[in-house]
Amino acid sequence: MDFELTAEHKMIRDMIYDFARKEIKPIIKEYDKNHEFPMELVPKMGAMGFMGVCLPVRYGGAGMDYISFGLVAEGLEWADSSVRETLAVHLALHALPIFQWGTEEQKQRWLPPLATGEKLACFGLTEPGAGSDVAGMASRARREGDVYILNGEKMWITLADVADRFLVFAKTDPEKKHRGITAFVLERGMPGLTTGTIEDKLGVWASNTGWISMSDVEVPVENRLGEEGEGFKIAMSAIDNARYTVAAGAVGLMKAAMEESIAYAKQRKTFGQPIANYQLVQQMIAQMQQRIDIGELLVYKAGWLKNKGVRNTRETSMAKWFCTEAAFQTASDAVQIHGAYGYSDEYNVARYLRNSKGAVIYEGTSQVHQLIQAGYAFGWRKDKPLRKELPAYDPDYWTAEA
Repeated sequence: MDFELTAEHKMIRDMIYDFARKEIKPIIKEYDKNHEFPMELVPKMGAMGFMGVCLPVRYGGAGMDYISFGLVAEGLEWADSSVRETLAVHLALHALPIFQWGTEEQKQRWLPPLATGEKLACFGLTEPGAGSDVAGMASRARREGDVYILNGEKMWITLADVADRFLVFAKTDPEKKHRGITAFVLERGMPGLTTGTIEDKLGVWASNTGWISMSDVEVPVENRLGEEGEGFKIAMSAIDNARYTVAAGAVGLMKAAMEESIAYAKQRKTFGQPIANYQLVQQMIAQMQQRIDIGELLVYKAGWLKNKGVRNTRETSMAKWFCTEAAFQTASDAVQIHGAYGYSDEYNVARYLRNSKGAVIYEGTSQVHQLIQAGYAFGWRKDKPLRKELPAYDPDYWTAEA
């Protein structure tokens, strides 16, 4: 058992934190304040290789492993949750499913512009009346010759109003419930496809969140991902990837909250001494560190399993559940340490608290993850083999040009 990051991991960690410090931190408060998506960061992230960090070089990616992917997610959320969300949706929920489930022709066609940030992509599963209950989706797809006709609505979709491509799910056989769901890749500009933005969210103001409407959208058969009826499996495997980035990002948020809390506690004085001298403040800092250490171990374990090609639904669920709850508590403690200043946007900790709440809801609420963990513990839940698993990391394959 080796807990040491490799030289490559340390390099990518240094790169992402340096990028976050120089490119994201100086601008993100203004974007957050104005509720605007920082599109200027996408090509910069693409140029650094972050948008396709764990995709093979042959598909335009950086050829790095899944632990590197987690480190990038951590560093982005250290700066702001909204930017990490962009990577999670674009890479974890869209590009990686194509890599896992797509044909070679689909990988060659779709992945390179995603890996470089030339195209921005999103994932459309949730609907106005179907969130955790995926089988309850109302979207429909019927085949007519060489095309499918899609109708339906998607809601709470990150990047909906700024993305170029959409991985969406619709029922091709409603009688089969979740076994009748199929996945499709749509392009902006397809007739009948419209999007919009949802306003007045509690947090992640610098991330675009919106809706997708499909009215008789004609989608070529070659844009179907996987086979008919595999949509549910594709969606769940994609969500495993996204939950991994959410957990890793939550570690980054905790680190940011603790760093700012320590700096503030050292300089803020009450009754003639820094508040860092008070034991109850020290207790909150110590608990922050405890949560970070546990969170890192859970994330690294999930990343290690991904690298080995081992199914990690339980471990990733546990990491997502613990890390997001821990981040929310850490951000709350950071606001408490900052006192009245923490309750304003003068300091970053108020933004951390607003942003951290979303993560305990999306990619499965904490309550859903408790049920998942109970199912595994009782032996009621078992992972069945997929037709196509996310492949184990092979450095020779990942770094080869072709």
